[in-house]
Amino acid sequence: MIDTMQKRQSIRTYDTKNISESDFTKIKEYIKKDENFKGPFGYQGRVELVQVTNYVTDKGIKLGTYGFIKNQKGYLVGLAENHKDSLLDFAYCFQKLVLYLTDLEIGTCWMGGTFNRNSFEQEISIQKGEFIPCITPIGYPNEKQRVFDKVARMVVKADNKKAWDKLFYDTDFTAPLTKEKAGELEIPIEMVRLGPSASNKQPWRLVLSEDRKVVHFYIEHTPNYSSKLGYDMQLLDIGIAMCQFDIACQELRMDGEWFKEEPVMLLPNENVEYMVSWKTR
Repeated sequence: MIDTMQKRQSIRTYDTKNISESDFTKIKEYIKKDENFKGPFGYQGRVELVQVTNYVTDKGIKLGTYGFIKNQKGYLVGLAENHKDSLLDFAYCFQKLVLYLTDLEIGTCWMGGTFNRNSFEQEISIQKGEFIPCITPIGYPNEKQRVFDKVARMVVKADNKKAWDKLFYDTDFTAPLTKEKAGELEIPIEMVRLGPSASNKQPWRLVLSEDRKVVHFYIEHTPNYSSKLGYDMQLLDIGIAMCQFDIACQELRMDGEWFKEEPVMLLPNENVEYMVSWKTR
């Protein structure tokens, strides 16, 4: 999965060929298992599949080309409660789904704001207390990436990830963390850096404890970034970061657990907020 995380990219242009029945079956089997959408805090989210033919669903609802998405063969629609821990859990699980699809060579693109929620609400059954935090189109990536895809990646700076010294810190926020000082946690932390985020803002900030056994996850909010959407979309980015980190640790056979206990630490600015911590067992 570390290799999968390194190679995964957002796909906006898909091949015109349909997703095979075999792959659709695998997707349906994955999303119907409740345990695949229960995150570290125990909140239960879910995902529904909406198949699309020529941008029209089976119910005849036109879903358009949101975010300039082309030739998508369907959407996976996320459903969760609208509060902090539920959104962290949901994004953690949704990123696992995205990586599962990447392994199947099915393309995805996280979308949290650039789509019409009302159209999807007509297509699926929304239960009390749920809302749609995000969706992803699905389809096989176009072998010849369109010029627009490359331009889109440039616009969101998708290939321009922040350096370690802008994201990760040693003991407190006054000292940047180097790869050498990260020790055995270097790869899991690097997987956080490589993760997708809304507009490539990369709002995660990690602080590694002095004994190298605890990693504290913070968010640096972009003020008013998603206020019009009615939820804090950047919380999804932290859930993604947690997923990337956790999967890498599991693959490297590093046993750990999530917990919440904010350390006493001077924060660099008013936009930085503590989220969660991970410690080795």
